[in-house]
Amino acid sequence: MIAVLADTHMPKGGRVLPDRCVELLGEADATLHAGDFFALETLREIKSLSRGPVHAVYGNVDRPDLRALLPETLELDLDGARVAMIHDAGPSKGRLGRMRRRFPDADAVVFGHSHLPLQEEEDGFQIFNPGSPTERRRAPRHSMGVLTIDSDRPAFEHVWF
Repeated sequence: MIAVLADTHMPKGGRVLPDRCVELLGEADATLHAGDFFALETLREIKSLSRGPVHAVYGNVDRPDLRALLPETLELDLDGARVAMIHDAGPSKGRLGRMRRRFPDADAVVFGHSHLPLQEEEDGFQIFNPGSPTERRRAPRHSMGVLTIDSDRPAFEHVWF
């Protein structure tokens, strides 16, 4: 199982990761974070809580020292599934097709930015936004995601807090 996060925006406003999020990080074989940690200390905290490696991209609110460490996009082979990551996947209209064109070799794209949990699929290609575990904005609840790979195919699921 792979933990999937975005938009943690910490340590602003006394935000903390929900207990269940911390548990999942400790159980996961790897962690994906689609940007907007906000501070380098948040990346360090997530790395310290994660059992496996943390793969991440930077987001638009990430401080310069953090942006210098992380790429804008990332493509990973995860147990035979090709998963791409980007923080801002752009406007909702045409997003799935736009991400398919931007990452033609990917089976799925993980993104953040809107804080709105989303999962869409078309012809075997998926896009997934885990939402935010700390700042829900217009989303009904705080959330993150988990990813499992079955027969080289990524399967995403939201975890609600």
